Amino acid sequence: MKMRPFLLLFLTILYSAPAFAIGSDGPAFWTARRAIEFAKENNPDSQLAVQRMLQADAMVQKAGVGFYPRLELFGNYSQTNNPMYSFGNILNQGEFSPDIDFNDPGRTDNLGLGIGVTYRFYNGGRDLAQKKAAKAGVDLSSAESDAIILRLEFEVFQAFQRVIETGKVIQARQKALEAITSSLDVAQSRFAAGDFLKSDLLNLQVEQSQATENLVQARHDLEMAKRVFLTLLGLPGDDLNIEVEEAESPVLPSDLDPVKRPELQKLTAALQAAESRLQAARGSRLPTVDGFARYSYDQGTVLGGEGGSWMAGVNLNFKLFDGHQADAEIAMVEAELGVLRAEQKKLKLALDLEVSQAELALDLARQRLQVTEQMVAQAVESESLTRARFDAGVLLVSELIDSENRLTDSRVRHALASSAVQVAVANLRRAAGFPQYSQDFHQTNTMENQP
Repeated sequence: MKMRPFLLLFLTILYSAPAFAIGSDGPAFWTARRAIEFAKENNPDSQLAVQRMLQADAMVQKAGVGFYPRLELFGNYSQTNNPMYSFGNILNQGEFSPDIDFNDPGRTDNLGLGIGVTYRFYNGGRDLAQKKAAKAGVDLSSAESDAIILRLEFEVFQAFQRVIETGKVIQARQKALEAITSSLDVAQSRFAAGDFLKSDLLNLQVEQSQATENLVQARHDLEMAKRVFLTLLGLPGDDLNIEVEEAESPVLPSDLDPVKRPELQKLTAALQAAESRLQAARGSRLPTVDGFARYSYDQGTVLGGEGGSWMAGVNLNFKLFDGHQADAEIAMVEAELGVLRAEQKKLKLALDLEVSQAELALDLARQRLQVTEQMVAQAVESESLTRARFDAGVLLVSELIDSENRLTDSRVRHALASSAVQVAVANLRRAAGFPQYSQDFHQTNTMENQP
């Protein structure tokens, strides 16, 4: 079973890492790795996954009940003048005499104490099948938990990159505002000297207002990105300090076969559980054999007698006709198996497509990054030449504005492309069934080598 290592991982992190304890405000600076580890403890989805696994483990314990005998104690006290019951009390207490009146043995009482044990020797294999189904349920719950963690890790990394990305966009917008403000200062000086048109000055002022608006929008986007990020971490508030470490970026997985995907493992476990339930349904056609043993002690105060007795034996039960209940249950489980097999085939095709799409997205993001790097270099050089000509008074304002806009646009595009590459790598790891910073879900401190 995969469940116990998974729980040990969660409980170890939960109780031994005070920096990430539930209810704390988190570390002073966030990295992608720290954020993911924190979210795995504090996000409600991950906590819910642990509880579901505990529930599945309890189902295994419940399914194993049939393999143990049942032991019970019993006791009662009664008085009666009913001839049949009084005669029974007389016999149990050892007070029988030849002169007893069977029609009216008189009033008697009895304190009965005892212990009994029962055990089912055979029930058509249903107990074993149900236990196998419960164990498959643990694997299914573990796969569900892994799927939650896989998605959560990607969403946290994506949200982290969104915060970084919007921060870079703010820098680009800030530089654009500073540049247009500098150009406006030059234009105002030239206008005061009578060497600049009023319409051109107004155009620069409008451009400054637009740059200010873009900066305000970028700051708003950053605040929204922070809130999304904190929500995934399971934290309130919006006070964030982001520390970027290049070594923290996920690396490409060595194997792109989605066979490791938890969704596929979940269906495999569901198939195993259904096959076990089919065995249990078929076992309902077979007989059951139960053994029992019982010891009783009886004592009376009216007659003053006492005595002990025991009984042991075996019960055999076999249903000759159950109204086709077993046939209906078998047909229902067989149909469920057919549905699961069809879903498994469909899921394999969907996961293969998802990996292919993630590969194409990564290839596109890398190409965009290369193009935008060249775009920024070209735009910086072009803007420098354009500004020099504008300061010299040999360039139209519209050309300066176009040059500034191209530089800002190239910087924003480069920031988006850089973030897109990181997100695409993370998405490819998710599509291939790998956590962001380990080889599997039960290994948290080992990084893969960059291929």
